[in-house]
Amino acid sequence: MKTQTALLLELWIEARTRFTNQLKALTTEDLSKKLSPSPNSIGFLIRHIGDVELLFAKNVFGASNIRVIAKTVIAQKDTGKWTKLDELKTYVEHSFNELKKIVELQTEADWQTIVETKEFGIKTKAEAFGRIISHTAYHAGQMAIINKYGKTINPNT
Repeated sequence: MKTQTALLLELWIEARTRFTNQLKALTTEDLSKKLSPSPNSIGFLIRHIGDVELLFAKNVFGASNIRVIAKTVIAQKDTGKWTKLDELKTYVEHSFNELKKIVELQTEADWQTIVETKEFGIKTKAEAFGRIISHTAYHAGQMAIINKYGKTINPNT
């Protein structure tokens, strides 16, 4: 029988494929696409997913070794800076690996541990992990719609 940690990891990794499958087909030109009046580009959303995964690893699961400057969370808007596809892919691969490493260390009892953040209040670690799963899937859906229907926005205009 699989542990709760193994099951939750499988769930997260499967849900995250909504995001990772899109990364394979994206071009640099796609990164600046927006769907008016939405303020967020595909590049911003990719960076944001990575920022939030690292924040979860650090603040929810206690990965004290992680240093994160969550630029998308700090700015709270798309600054037009997220236009380097290889850098973004590397960043979200790093965020995935860091979150995965700390989640793999969770015991059965850890999933019932209470955590509190200003973003979503008081939750068990299991409930909080549900937030990261839905967060990534939510933004992956936005990316798909933007990529299909959005227009490339020149950040210099």
